[in-house]
Amino acid sequence: MTFYQELQLSSTGSKNLIKTTTDPKERRRHILIYNFKVYLVMAFCFFTVTAFSAVFGSQNSVAGVVVLLALLVLRQADFGIRTTHGLLCIAGIFMILIIGPRFSNVVSPLPALLINLSCIFLLMLLGCHNVIMYNHSTFVLGYLLLLGYDVTGKAYQMRVISLLFGMCLCMAVFYKNQKNRPYHRTFFDLFHEFTLFSARNRWYIKLTFIVSGAIFIVSLLGLPRAMWAGIACMSVCLPFSADSRQRAQKRGAFNIVGCLFFIILYHVLPTSLYPYIGVIGGIGVGYSAGYSWQTVFNTFGALSIASGLFGMRTAVLLRIVLNVFGSAYTIICDKLFDRLFNLLSTMSRQNTMEVS
Repeated sequence: MTFYQELQLSSTGSKNLIKTTTDPKERRRHILIYNFKVYLVMAFCFFTVTAFSAVFGSQNSVAGVVVLLALLVLRQADFGIRTTHGLLCIAGIFMILIIGPRFSNVVSPLPALLINLSCIFLLMLLGCHNVIMYNHSTFVLGYLLLLGYDVTGKAYQMRVISLLFGMCLCMAVFYKNQKNRPYHRTFFDLFHEFTLFSARNRWYIKLTFIVSGAIFIVSLLGLPRAMWAGIACMSVCLPFSADSRQRAQKRGAFNIVGCLFFIILYHVLPTSLYPYIGVIGGIGVGYSAGYSWQTVFNTFGALSIASGLFGMRTAVLLRIVLNVFGSAYTIICDKLFDRLFNLLSTMSRQNTMEVS
């Protein structure tokens, strides 16, 4: 395996390669490449977000995060349709990211619920046809981040420009990497193939209503950081219910672990190093092959920002409450939706038998 090929491996792939290599010299080589990759990715992420902040304003660093996530996915993933039609999906996704979060933030919770339902469903429909790519964890996450870190006035104008720039960049990378990929579907098949009796489309509906509903409930309660509940729901709501139940347990438990680690760092480190706690979390995520420890380290960046706004204790309490709520809420709703879909399927079969 070449140096470049090893750089393309996931953390799980790199760790498995190191584990199965018996030659000491080759093993050391794989370890060095793995460490180099982690810090290379971290440096690239840091540079991209810093560049977005410098060009488009510090309030739009989150736009850099959203574009970065999209780039990292679209260089490898596809939409399961013709490549040129995939460019339409990217355009549609970024238009939703530009318009949806801003409009949702300027209206009361009920109209915001309707906006979020529409936008998240379209993101699922446009970006998640190829379920195994887990594109929802990029595009819906991007929507929720922009929703949570809203801006107005001149800052919003710069956000629009930054996301349009990111859209063009993503289109270029996507087309370069995917132009020779064979296809069997077109853009319009995304809509033609939609049916309530498809497991994939039922998942679209579940995730859309669960995420939007969680944000609506938190907003009605007047709690800040409603996006945390939405992100927890998005992370737990997987295509298969059995996977969701396992994910929910990990989401709640390891968020608490992450909060405890954050509290230790917050008390041990000098105040001048607080801004770098998020960087420590990013490095930790790079070394994490499993969801559990990724969840732990992902708390660092979120709490680092929130602690500056609400204080450390309030931020940690909010993080735990909203993530535990989001995880439990998702499992309850998942079961209710399964019963509803089963009822609809039964009714449809009965109607078919009566007609025949």
